Amino acid sequence: VLDGRDIGTVICPDAEVKIFVVADPGVRAQRRTLEARARGEAADEAAVLADILARDERDKNRTVAPLKPAADAHLLDNSHLDIEGGVRAAIAIVEAVRAGRSRS
Repeated sequence: VLDGRDIGTVICPDAEVKIFVVADPGVRAQRRTLEARARGEAADEAAVLADILARDERDKNRTVAPLKPAADAHLLDNSHLDIEGGVRAAIAIVEAVRAGRSRS
């Protein structure tokens, strides 16, 4: 299991299962803000959101390894999932792919 913005397209393009995880930028900003505050750091949610949006835009438009799902990636939107729900959803994707392959 690897996590990164170009894992499925650049680092491991031949992986058996690729999951492209997304979440609404506002949800991501809220999560990141809460995490920072839990560590005792000051965090402004509007500034965090602006940073997320700027980074996503930069990464989507870079020449080398732009942020995009691999053609054969499964999309997992975890906007409304907690950590455990996201893990369960990812495992379900992997198990579904494996079950489909075992029938071949």
